[in-house]
Amino acid sequence: MNYSVYFEQNREKHLEELKQWLSIPSISALSEHKEDINQAASWLADQLTQAGLENVEIIPTKGHPLVYADHLHAPGKPTLLVYGHYDVQPVDPLHLWETPPFEPSIRDHKIYARGATDDKGQVFMHIKAVEAILRQEGQLPVNLKFFIEGEEEISSPSLLAYLSDGAGRLAADAVLISDTALIEKGKPAICTGLRGLCSLEVAVHTANTDLHSGSFGGGVPNALHAMVSLLASLHNDKGEVSVAGFYDDVETLSPAMKAEFAKQDLNEEKLRTDLGLDTLYGEGDYSFVERVGARPTLELNGVYGGFQGEGTKTVIPKEAHAKITCRLVANQNPQDILDKIERHLRTHIQPGARLEVIKGEKANAFNIDPSHPLLQSAADAFERVYGTRAVFTKDGGSIPIVETFSRLLAAPVVLMGFGLPDENLHAPNEHFHLENFDKGLLTIVEYLKAL
Repeated sequence: MNYSVYFEQNREKHLEELKQWLSIPSISALSEHKEDINQAASWLADQLTQAGLENVEIIPTKGHPLVYADHLHAPGKPTLLVYGHYDVQPVDPLHLWETPPFEPSIRDHKIYARGATDDKGQVFMHIKAVEAILRQEGQLPVNLKFFIEGEEEISSPSLLAYLSDGAGRLAADAVLISDTALIEKGKPAICTGLRGLCSLEVAVHTANTDLHSGSFGGGVPNALHAMVSLLASLHNDKGEVSVAGFYDDVETLSPAMKAEFAKQDLNEEKLRTDLGLDTLYGEGDYSFVERVGARPTLELNGVYGGFQGEGTKTVIPKEAHAKITCRLVANQNPQDILDKIERHLRTHIQPGARLEVIKGEKANAFNIDPSHPLLQSAADAFERVYGTRAVFTKDGGSIPIVETFSRLLAAPVVLMGFGLPDENLHAPNEHFHLENFDKGLLTIVEYLKAL
């Protein structure tokens, strides 16, 4: 079957359908968009039905609905679970969008709209690939289940609740997700690792009121001084985290994985100049891609306290605050890391200051062996369409549900993304390159047929 011809003949129709979906402002974080969320789920269910999938169901939850569909007519063949999300990020600041975020616009071979690359555009390709196979051949080469949620951008609370009871319905030999990116134009990648996450908020308290720096300066503890000293103790001058035991469970990078990182061939000097930096920074024994893909971090996300208005106010502040997040790798346990950080903070707090720690998010890291046959088949499918075999990478970001699927379903997760790193996901002017829309459809077909 000539799928290139099929997709070319139906390209305008497919793009018009995608525009319809992108026009729905399905922002999960904002309650005023509840009806838009429901409309997006209904639109998705209709598309799955039209594509030829069966048992299509909109599953209500305490939050936003889940959408399920399947096609299970390939006895003895693998079963794949296709996961994605139809919710999108808020659009602020609106004035920075060149065209309205929910009025999809095609220019310069890209489609611009909120959700274009994250993740409606990528989910849509899977639907159209399945539709193409069924219309061309009448049957699928594998068994497929679709499970698309509406809360990924707000940490998937309803999906997690569903998985605690209904994971059996989702049983599969593998999970297929397109919510990641190529390395760059024409250079496909398959992600084999996502960093975990933990967060905490720290407050330092001293006196029961702010104090005049002339009357009390030099004689009482200053909450900002205490906070700055405390935060400085978290790293050494080599960029390494100084918390005792922080690296205990971090696996050494294998020669094979270092070789995969090297294939990315990142120009660190160009990155430095593009970011307007004098130098990159981090653990000295690792390249940039190794630092952000396979090493853990402890980052200050916000530090505040005292007088911040115009001019000068000679005050000794009574409190200071900081927000901290860690990206975690391999076998690091988020709760264990939070406990170790709290012990460090309590050990290093300045005399006369009181410490308050509030622990927040926790998510495990995800890792998979790139030699797995399902990943090797995915790399082959990319090569047949792009002319270049996919590189195996590790992503510095976190998609907590990936590790959850891997653990609860005891199935490998294939992260086969078609976005590009510069497509402004979560930012104004989000877009999706139509070259990867076209090639992505063919790559998904190649992958399903190869299995």
